[in-house]
Amino acid sequence: MARTTYQDLLDAGVHFGHLTRKWDPKMSQYIFMERNGIHIIDLNKTLTKVEEAASAIKQIVKSGRKVLFVATKKQAKDIVADYAKSVNMPFVTERWLGGMLTNFATVRKSIKKMSNIDKLTKDGTYSNLSKKERLMIQRERVKLETLLGGIADLNRLPAALFLIDVKKEHIAVSEALKLNIPTFAMVDTNSDPSNIDFPIPANDDATKSISLITGIIIKAIQEGLDERKHEKEEEAEKEAAAAKAKADAPKAEAAAPAEGGKRKRVAAEAEAEAPAAPAAEKTEE
Repeated sequence: MARTTYQDLLDAGVHFGHLTRKWDPKMSQYIFMERNGIHIIDLNKTLTKVEEAASAIKQIVKSGRKVLFVATKKQAKDIVADYAKSVNMPFVTERWLGGMLTNFATVRKSIKKMSNIDKLTKDGTYSNLSKKERLMIQRERVKLETLLGGIADLNRLPAALFLIDVKKEHIAVSEALKLNIPTFAMVDTNSDPSNIDFPIPANDDATKSISLITGIIIKAIQEGLDERKHEKEEEAEKEAAAAKAKADAPKAEAAAPAEGGKRKRVAAEAEAEAPAAPAAEKTEE
C-alpha cells in the first residue's frame, strides 16, 4: 500500500517550487514545468522518492539505531520537534552548532554539564548557593536546554539525518558527508540534491508540505520500531522455550530408569501370579 497519494501531495502544495530565477540546475530532473515564473515539481518523482526514503529509514530504525531530525527554519521547527518526540528520536530545531557531529565528544560534555546542573537541584546543593550563582546556573541551563535538549539522549552518532531545507542546513550536510552518515532530506527547486543520499523533491517552505512529508517518514519509523519490538518478543519466547526444554531434560532422563524398573517389577509380579503349567503326561512306549 502506498504511503501517500498524488492527491494528498497536491492538496498540501508539495508541487510548488521557487521562482525560476532562483532554481538550481541540478534539480532539473525533478521539475515538471514552469508556470507564472514558478517551477512546478514533478509529483510522480516525489511519490517514488518518498517511498524509497521511507523504506530505507524504516530498516535503519528496525536495526535499533537513531535518526537525527534537523529543521531550524521557523515554519518547520515546531512540526519536526513534535513529530520527533512522538517516536523518541533526537532533533535539532534551534541552531546547528558547528561540529555537532564531527566534534561529538565535546557536545557530549556539554550535555553532561546539563545533567550535572540537574543533579545540583535534586541533591540540595543548588539551594545552598548564592542568589547570583543560582541565576547564572539557571541561565546556563536554559541555554543548554535550548541548543541541546533535543539530543540529550543521543549517546552516540546517529545512523542517519533527516533534514528540512538542505540549503539552510548545509553545515549539517557537510558534517554528515565527512562521517559517511546517510542523509534524507526535502529538497526544493533552489537546492542541490547531489550531496543527499535520499532526496525527496518537495516544497520545503509550506507547513502543510513539511507536515505531510515528515509525517510519512515518522510513520515509517514507527513501523520499524514496532517490527523491532515484535522480533524481540519472538526471540524472548524462543529463548524461554529453549530454557524450559533444557531444564526439563534432566527430569526426563531421571524418570526413564525409574519407569524401566517399574516395568520389570510389574513383569516379575505377573509371572509369579501365573498358574503353573500342567506337567506333560508320559506316554507309554
